[in-house]
Amino acid sequence: MNDLTVPGGGMPVAGAEGAAPHNVEAEQQLLGALLTNNELYDRIAGTVKPEHFADPVHARIFDLIAARVAKNALASPVTLKPFLEDEPALAEYGGVGYLARLAGASISSFAIRDYAQTVYDLAIRRQLMQLGRDIAEKAQRVDVASEPKEQIVEAESALYALGEQGQTQSGFVSFLHATTQAVKEANAAYQRDGGMAGIATNLVDLDRKLGGLHRSDLLILAGRPSMGKTSLATNVAFQIAKSYRKGTKPDGTEGAVNGGVVGFFSLEMSSEQLAARILSEAAEVPSEQIRRGDMTEGEFRRFVQAAKDLEACPLYIDDTPALPISQLAARARRLKRTFGLDVLIVDYLQLVRPASAKDSRVNEVSEITQGLKAIAKELDVPVIALSQLSRAVEAREDKRPQLSDLRESGSIEQDADVVMFVFREEYYAEREKPGDDKLEQMAEWQSRMERLHGKAEVIIGKQRHGPIGTVELSFEGRFTRFGNLARERQGGGYGDF
Repeated sequence: MNDLTVPGGGMPVAGAEGAAPHNVEAEQQLLGALLTNNELYDRIAGTVKPEHFADPVHARIFDLIAARVAKNALASPVTLKPFLEDEPALAEYGGVGYLARLAGASISSFAIRDYAQTVYDLAIRRQLMQLGRDIAEKAQRVDVASEPKEQIVEAESALYALGEQGQTQSGFVSFLHATTQAVKEANAAYQRDGGMAGIATNLVDLDRKLGGLHRSDLLILAGRPSMGKTSLATNVAFQIAKSYRKGTKPDGTEGAVNGGVVGFFSLEMSSEQLAARILSEAAEVPSEQIRRGDMTEGEFRRFVQAAKDLEACPLYIDDTPALPISQLAARARRLKRTFGLDVLIVDYLQLVRPASAKDSRVNEVSEITQGLKAIAKELDVPVIALSQLSRAVEAREDKRPQLSDLRESGSIEQDADVVMFVFREEYYAEREKPGDDKLEQMAEWQSRMERLHGKAEVIIGKQRHGPIGTVELSFEGRFTRFGNLARERQGGGYGDF
């Protein structure tokens, strides 16, 4: 390898103070193997890019090899020679003859993946060092336009992006490989308690319609005030967190084999209020009694016991009001990095702030929904975002919501994979009670109330990968609890609800 020694003007030796870690020999072996056998390029194309080479000359050679291979043309010392003859930096290596020496010195092409990983790992270390310098330099400058909190968000975002680099990109796969993956997913669904590939909400009919909550999906849960949006979201969060079981997933990685870790951004209610709702459901003590402290000894014992049972639940609540979408994303990344994250819930969409002021509310909401969808894809988790509906619902005789009732509906409807509406006809029927002197209307109203009592609907108005339709649920207002009507009819109670 002596004839491949980098000239004195090269990078400093790794380990010296301030030196950037690098391995010239690994870069040379990698390039030599590629110049000898272009077919090896496909093995490392998803890992190494030109910018990962510490030596600019090596980066230029790799870039030319990649360009030639992409055109299905030969990349060899002879074919690359015309492109590098006028390269001033190559003169220090002895000119274009360096290409032939690279190819001739390559002795272990079978280890090309190891060389690629070495080059990539050292590049990440150099980027970490540069990121640290950038953070220090930016923090040192006292600038009114750059707040420290914003700098922290930017730094976290840059670190997370750096951590997500180097994922092997997929291309064409054989049908055998595709069917094997399909069988693995079917097996994962079979092994789950919910019997589906997505994360089960334990609302059986809803799970059947959605197939569970799928990774990277943005789900919008909308409704008018008092319909129970937050109640349904807390029910789902509680059930997923309570069902959490960690183990080895079918792909061999560690993670949730049932249920999951839930992050809940509560921009409207405090964490204490949200916890009280969940405890009301678990202990079967009405939430208004909890607020007033009006509980019997038995109810208080159930309340305390429920708190003890749930203290280990992986449900994390952030009740910071008016969070910008950029900070919401940064906090979600931090949660995933620290404790893991399988489902993210945002209550509610209109209370999230855009990163910067826009000329219209429609554009602001568009930035927020796009940001939430980006979080779902980046963190590879389902994101459930609650949303308010416009007052147009109240003006119609049929109060069932539809897609056009979404506030700033264009962007929300476009970016969402699933749009669901919570609807309780009982709420509206209660407000149509006739006078006591109207006996016939009163009898009809009472009959209608008996039919509607304790029932709710989740209307699936859009589903990108499945059917739309209506799911009927039970609703117990005292405990703000949704349940499965089917189980109730079968005499099995409400199960875990």
